[in-house]
Amino acid sequence: MFRNLKEIKGIGPAKAKALEDAGIKNIYDLLYYFPRRHIDRSISETTVFKDGQSVTLIVTIESHFLIHGKKTRLVVNARTLSGESIKFLFFHGAMYFVKVFEAGLTAAVSGKLEYRGGMQMVHPDFEFFDSDDEDALLHVGRIVPLYPSTETLKKKGLDSRGFRRLISAAFSLKDLVIDETLPETILKKHGFMQRSFAIKEIHFPENRENLNESYRRLKYEELYLFSALMHEKIKQRNREKRKLRPLAFQTSPLYKKLLSDLPFSLTDDQKTAIQEILKLSENDFAAAVLLQGDVGSGKTLAALAVMLHYTDRQIQAAIMAPTEVLARQHFKTITDFMGIQPGLHIELLTGSDKKKKKESVLEGLRSGEINCIIGTHSLIEDSVEFKNLGLVIIDEQHRFGVNQRESLRLKGKNPDVIAMTATPIPRSLCLTEFADLDLVVLKEKPAGRMPIQTMRLGEDKRKGLYKSIRNHVGNGRQCYIVYPVIDESKNDLKAAVHANEELSTAIFPEFRVELLHGRMKSDEKERIMNDFRSGSVQILVTTTVIEVGVDVPNATIMVIEHAERFGISQLHQLRGRVGRGSEESFCILMAENVTEEGEERLEALVKSDDGFFLSEVDMKLRGPGELLGYKQHGISGLRLSNLVEDRELAETAYRDIREIFELNDAAKEAIRRQFNEGVDVFPN
Repeated sequence: MFRNLKEIKGIGPAKAKALEDAGIKNIYDLLYYFPRRHIDRSISETTVFKDGQSVTLIVTIESHFLIHGKKTRLVVNARTLSGESIKFLFFHGAMYFVKVFEAGLTAAVSGKLEYRGGMQMVHPDFEFFDSDDEDALLHVGRIVPLYPSTETLKKKGLDSRGFRRLISAAFSLKDLVIDETLPETILKKHGFMQRSFAIKEIHFPENRENLNESYRRLKYEELYLFSALMHEKIKQRNREKRKLRPLAFQTSPLYKKLLSDLPFSLTDDQKTAIQEILKLSENDFAAAVLLQGDVGSGKTLAALAVMLHYTDRQIQAAIMAPTEVLARQHFKTITDFMGIQPGLHIELLTGSDKKKKKESVLEGLRSGEINCIIGTHSLIEDSVEFKNLGLVIIDEQHRFGVNQRESLRLKGKNPDVIAMTATPIPRSLCLTEFADLDLVVLKEKPAGRMPIQTMRLGEDKRKGLYKSIRNHVGNGRQCYIVYPVIDESKNDLKAAVHANEELSTAIFPEFRVELLHGRMKSDEKERIMNDFRSGSVQILVTTTVIEVGVDVPNATIMVIEHAERFGISQLHQLRGRVGRGSEESFCILMAENVTEEGEERLEALVKSDDGFFLSEVDMKLRGPGELLGYKQHGISGLRLSNLVEDRELAETAYRDIREIFELNDAAKEAIRRQFNEGVDVFPN
């Protein structure tokens, strides 16, 4: 199965190079180059057809003639097996096709029927064949696979037709062996096809039922093997000897002090989450937790509560956030909660720090004097060294690449890891992509918070919207107005910079309106955010730089311009910047000329503020890759499976791998080839 591509007739050096550049390096890769979809071009046996019906017919060519005019066209006369006459019209390439359609040839022809004084097709797909040649019907007369391709591949003849020819030739090779990956018990339990038959049927299905079964089998294989990989990663982590193991977490003076000083009580979810994480941390192996919670559920406070149990024992903790705004917000939140406490030294480290301050922080980390550091990507720089890092907390974990997260972990002594996300992750996704993490969920929101009223408005309601903002801000509240872009762009989107000028001078001259975006210098961003928190700035015109972590309880209105440009998850995160106090809050989605998918997104936001429900809708619309950032930060490796549509199959595979864990060499090889991390877990 891993044989050289050049064994296939028709693959020379140039074609082999084009295939290799596309990631197809051997026959295994070619057979796992699955169709993007299939179309049914099975032979239509009935003799009664309707106008506009798509059919595939076997015909005999009788004659042809050219009609000359402004554009020359070719008319081909043919006859079906039932004896009916039919015409084929070619407007493009007529001079080429006149040489192709010779009288007496037999062809399978697919296209849409039209009745214009008789049956005809315009530019049909066709394939000539000898009636005795069964292999000729690759492109018509059957359920036909369509393959992804690029312009480079197409130039080498590797469009869908080209791939069909090569893959068919691969199956015809002598001694082609496709080893089974699934245990016999699994095959029997679920009635799956053998792997070799499933791969052949997904490319060249005999019928629709076989095609469906091949998909079921191969989707399950992906999910079973990925579950096996996650299972092995857990065992591998458990085998790692903890170099730094704290005492059992029975008491923590700082934690008790935090609870006594809080002006509110922790939610039941927060209390449970803290205890679950601490219990996991008492094991002999490093804990790895995914702490997921909806917007406003109090993840930061829960993580702080866990962290204090480490710093109490002079074990260092690091909190890494994806943006400087969020890192500074965490620093402010935690220092506000804790104040100055003996034995607790918290510092902030970002890329914009002055050299002297940065050197002081780095020295404090090396000596162990600093036992809690909050920062951005700057934490993974080579210059950052710890004395005894025992806890790593990664906020908005999907915004970091696998290597970035691992770089921070490796700076410690096999530390415990808490990965936090405010993007609620559907259960089926947790069973696969995060199966190597212990899941801890926060759904409950702190008491006293009012629900956010979300509404969708068009341009005709803008005057009324501005009147409402004026009333609320005039009564002491604050407002965010969010734009998708900073500067004017070709697609005529309203931009933050231009809007800030108009809003501050022409619309709300009586209020202080300020602009905040990611291109500003750090000290300027910090100044504006501090002024907004203090209330001296009443209206903040901004971009998605405030998407996560920003906490200003007095801000009760969020206006999102061009809301159709944002995904559900991002809109939900932005909306979460209001509704953080005891006052009624509003989120206004301004949108015009919205696509059908965009309408579905906005309707979901208006109907629900349940992040877990919205994440299901988001994944259905965009897929798990975009939802969790795989396109930027690594590939999930699931080529066929959709973790919304195939939820039951994913959960079945997850259960099976814990009951029937059998991995032969073929299965391990498949994991190595399909999933980036498999090499380390299953060494040769």
